[in-house]
Amino acid sequence: MRFAPVTTALSLLLAVSASVSSGAERTGDARALLLIEQGRAALAADDMQGAVDAFESALAVDPAHTPILLEMAYVAREMGLQGKAIRYYREALARDPDNFAALSGEGEALVEKGAIERARRNLAKLETMCGENCEETRELAVAITRGPQERVLTAEVVVPEVTVSQN
Repeated sequence: MRFAPVTTALSLLLAVSASVSSGAERTGDARALLLIEQGRAALAADDMQGAVDAFESALAVDPAHTPILLEMAYVAREMGLQGKAIRYYREALARDPDNFAALSGEGEALVEKGAIERARRNLAKLETMCGENCEETRELAVAITRGPQERVLTAEVVVPEVTVSQN
């Protein structure tokens, strides 16, 4: 009984500190933020593999930092891996369903893949959530208007040289 007031005070202190910290936006681990910057620098230098390596390292350091998933999805789209990008966007949306950048990015990746109707659903959701003048809404609307990009596959046709030999 003599510890009851102390325990009550400690539990009240923990409850207040937990509610204050949950209301604050998470900024991420400093090492992960440094790796994100390295990834962005690699992207600017057109070093896709360097960007992937930096972003994957950042995700290993701080797996709960959602913006890393958005960066990885962007790189996947730049590399032509729309399916992988959609997976990253969906993971970000599972963590934060109201993430406008993830909704827009997923919609753009869907357009690039040819899934226009699914992209239109993302656009409708964005228009409802942040309005028609929202930057993410405008970007997705432009991507839908532009439509899927034709994939250009280049391959050199090699015709084998036929030689007939007698035994």
